[in-house]
Amino acid sequence: MATETLTLGKALNTGLRKALENDPKVVIMGEDVGKLGGVFRITDGLQKDFGDQRVIDTPLAESGIIGTAVGLSIRGFRPVCEIQFDGFVYPAYDQIVSQVAKMHYRSQGKVRIPMVIRIPYGGGIGAVEHHSESPEAYFAHTAGLKVVTCANPQDAYVMVQQAIASDDPVVFLEPKRRYWEKGPVDLDAPLSAAYPLHASRVVRAGTDATVLAYGPMVRTCLDAATAAAEDGRELEVIDLRSLSPLDLGPAYESVRRTGRCVVVHEAPGNLGLGSEIAARVTEECFYSLESPVLRVTGYDTPYPAARVEEEYLPDLDRVLDAVDRTFGW
Repeated sequence: MATETLTLGKALNTGLRKALENDPKVVIMGEDVGKLGGVFRITDGLQKDFGDQRVIDTPLAESGIIGTAVGLSIRGFRPVCEIQFDGFVYPAYDQIVSQVAKMHYRSQGKVRIPMVIRIPYGGGIGAVEHHSESPEAYFAHTAGLKVVTCANPQDAYVMVQQAIASDDPVVFLEPKRRYWEKGPVDLDAPLSAAYPLHASRVVRAGTDATVLAYGPMVRTCLDAATAAAEDGRELEVIDLRSLSPLDLGPAYESVRRTGRCVVVHEAPGNLGLGSEIAARVTEECFYSLESPVLRVTGYDTPYPAARVEEEYLPDLDRVLDAVDRTFGW
């Protein structure tokens, strides 16, 4: 077994490299993904090794990137599109929801769109406007799209390859503030390993309350669980990993044991993923709940200026406060 310690960003780079090696139909497209290697260097070195016909620097036109990828998908390729920042995806939104998501259904199954749309998302890096957004609910609401997000280097490495191998269009959300966090990566992990692409995972076992999170908030919730343990309270943390479809089986099992549930995400609370998750947990676990399902989210405002973003983002204290409130009912 070849296990290395990699940053999440390097794990993505390694996963993309392996996908390019294994399938000549895989192509990477996006602004500055070639010679520069992407603004976060996720595609660093790939154009040098695979050529500019497979790692393609595109014009600054997100709708053009996605539209071209649709055509490539129909012709048998597996394009991987990089959207440079989350807030830049909206010019391509029409293509994604009107073409990418619906082509398979509209053609009665005759046409597949095996493409991946990589989007660095979330805040916490001190960026300027339009660089720290969390647009996941837009895509998870759209029938025909699969939406996933990684939270650690091992998942980044495996999940990006699984997404590329999928015959369905996948929106692959990358927590940009976690790009530099390191962890062990099994480079020989099979893509059909214990956890398929659309499966959630218990990342910390506990008995007193269940905390559900995804992407950048998984690390925050793990830190909160460590802090809670010092006070004798054991939190079970579940990384949802897949936002559409949701795999809430492990969450239901956990909540039936703990009787309490807190859902955490960066995006604004109004009509966010937390609303759907809380509703489903309440429906399935009503007679096991000792208190209402609570949400810890970003505020219902546009993402603020970098100097005050720490006031906006859910943090350890806000998570622990919600857990405390579940015990106060």
